[in-house]
Amino acid sequence: MARNLLIVESPAKAKTIKKYLGPTFDVMASNGHVRDLRPKGGAVEPDKDFEMHYEVIDKSEKRVSEIARAMKKADALYLATDPDREGEAISWHLAQILADRKALDHKPVHRVVFHEITKRGITEAMDHPRPLAIELVNAQQARRALDYLVGFNLSPLLWKKIRRGLSAGRVQSPALRMIAEREEEIEKFVTREYWTVEADLATAGVGFVARLSHYKGQKLRQFSITNERDAKSAERALSRAGASGLAVSLVEKKQRKRNPSAPFTTSTLQQEAVRKLGFTANRTMRIAQQLYEGIDTDEGSLGLITYMRTDSVTLARDAVAEMREFITARYGANQVPASARTFKNKSKNAQEAHEAIRPTSVVRAPEQLKTFLNRDQMRLYELIWKRTVACQMKHATIDTVAVDLSCGEGNIFRATGSTVADPGFLAVYEEGSDDSKPADGERRLPRLEKGDVAELKKVRAEQHFTEPPPRYSEATLVKALEEYGIGRPSTYASIISTLQNREYVELNKGRFFPTDVGRIVNRFLTDHFGQYVDYDFTARLEDDLDAISRGEKEWVPLMRAFWEPFSEQVKDKETSVSRQEAVQARELGIDPKSGRPVSARMGRFGPCVQIGTREDEEKPKFARLRPDQSLNRIELADALELFKLPRELGTTPDDEPVSTNVGRFGPYVRYGEKFVSLGKEDDPYTIDLERALELIAEKRSADASKEIKVFTEQGIRVLNGRYGPYVTDGKKNARIPKDQEPQAVTLEVARELLEKAPVSRRGRRARK
Repeated sequence: MARNLLIVESPAKAKTIKKYLGPTFDVMASNGHVRDLRPKGGAVEPDKDFEMHYEVIDKSEKRVSEIARAMKKADALYLATDPDREGEAISWHLAQILADRKALDHKPVHRVVFHEITKRGITEAMDHPRPLAIELVNAQQARRALDYLVGFNLSPLLWKKIRRGLSAGRVQSPALRMIAEREEEIEKFVTREYWTVEADLATAGVGFVARLSHYKGQKLRQFSITNERDAKSAERALSRAGASGLAVSLVEKKQRKRNPSAPFTTSTLQQEAVRKLGFTANRTMRIAQQLYEGIDTDEGSLGLITYMRTDSVTLARDAVAEMREFITARYGANQVPASARTFKNKSKNAQEAHEAIRPTSVVRAPEQLKTFLNRDQMRLYELIWKRTVACQMKHATIDTVAVDLSCGEGNIFRATGSTVADPGFLAVYEEGSDDSKPADGERRLPRLEKGDVAELKKVRAEQHFTEPPPRYSEATLVKALEEYGIGRPSTYASIISTLQNREYVELNKGRFFPTDVGRIVNRFLTDHFGQYVDYDFTARLEDDLDAISRGEKEWVPLMRAFWEPFSEQVKDKETSVSRQEAVQARELGIDPKSGRPVSARMGRFGPCVQIGTREDEEKPKFARLRPDQSLNRIELADALELFKLPRELGTTPDDEPVSTNVGRFGPYVRYGEKFVSLGKEDDPYTIDLERALELIAEKRSADASKEIKVFTEQGIRVLNGRYGPYVTDGKKNARIPKDQEPQAVTLEVARELLEKAPVSRRGRRARK
């Protein structure tokens, strides 16, 4: 019997697929990427047509060896990694590795693509194998090489000019620019005052509200009334003019149709999951991956949705036919449009997968899967299911009415209302929105005809202020990235994660704020590498990569066109830009005590203020900013307060000096040569000796319970740790075996355990 080896990316998917392929197939998982550029300089050689040097990822070596052994026993290889460029590249890397390890031996290699993990999807894919698509592989290689060259050249420059540990990325940097520029817009925004005038009205005992649209014959605009005096004057005049009621002068009735949204793409799924479910982009993709790869149901392990990394809004014909039948049976034939709905792709290269994200079978309604899905899976599946069903339903019909009411000569109030005449698709799903104030629901008006008179209850003048543009949420950032053409469906979540992990941005109450270091990095890149963080440049580069994937362009000439001017610019900025210029110090004023300048800047360990300069005979003094302070907003008085640390508080009963300060890892109290960290409830600027002694006593008590045995002269201690008792000499930590009593550990046993233990990371750093 022929033996075939099929490789997918995840064990969950392997389990689901195995049951459909039968005994002639062995199914193994690569567990994602198996090979990457070697993690050091020279992995991409521009002088050799961008030759790339790969090596197997350490954690993947065991799995790759298992696959190679299995391949030597197999007759054919089927590569079924994910249906996008990244998946194509993983398949190519696997084929290269297996060839290098003499495991292929001229055996046939097939590429198959599963857009859905169902019997139908798998059977169809296996019936149509193809060779590896080298154009997709080249596009992915070019992307990886670009990211490597940008990272390995810009990041060290940031280390030299600003501080160690920073990074710049080809796609993450334009995303950071979006967030930083929005913050600058907010800071520069000038609030303007304006007023509106509304009337509380009633007819036949039914109350409603109308807003003043014309006053003294003039149409009102946002800033027609800008102060309280004019607003109150209008309020009084209108109250008098409408004392006997407001006459209906015009009634406009319209009916409009509202069509459903397209089925989900990666971007719209992430946006809607943020809005409606409170998920992050990462969480959304993780759960979607589970639904795609397979869930244990009463039908066995089954993929419930199609592939979730896509920018296509098209749907398979058989899927649409199934939806129309389902809608007819569940909601009625009158809820199905005469012909199937089709949607147009907005993406220039919507080929990452052939379909939008949809249920593999719409017949599997969410309520039927409750017992098989956890809460997060259920909520996301229900969102996808409802959006998909709704997209093939009849339009909604909305009745709208607008009524003008006269209030004296030249004064008109307008009331508007709407009702849903036929909900159509709205009975199943309504898309969420960003940055809009919550609606009060449908505003319904009483029946009004021309000539009717409404009773005036009250005229109200209300003050308003213009608001700055809102900060980005995850949903609006993903939307902006997509609109600008920055990144691709598979990268949105990782872009956001990278910005947060690098501490360039913080997510606070669902909105992104740039950190001080994020703003400095952005300003440096914008000032000195502006074209490379330009939105249009980044989008054009994505278009070029798309062209490579379609076989319309070669990747090496693209790399050369990018690399030559970029590398020259990096060399130039290395010598022409000083660190002083890069850290963008702000001069705050003069220290009244020393007469030296005070500045705010990015220091080695983060944002700080400085008294003096490096050119002074006396060394500069530094103080770190507090968590609630910013380099862009701190003023001289606040900066000088920071230099009140360290504060001497007194002594312990043992005559050890007690002081408080802020260090690299936060605020602390020092007693003698020991330290105790301060929590959020304690402030180093206000804490007194009594409170400090309480914290010291708590620390000593905790240390006493932690110490089991101490060999003072040898500097060896037996301690209780988070994961159990261990021995330490400050450089090495060694676990104590479970069959060994910690109290009974002798000096000789402790030394023996430490001898066998590896050097800790802290110890390695100390040796360096």
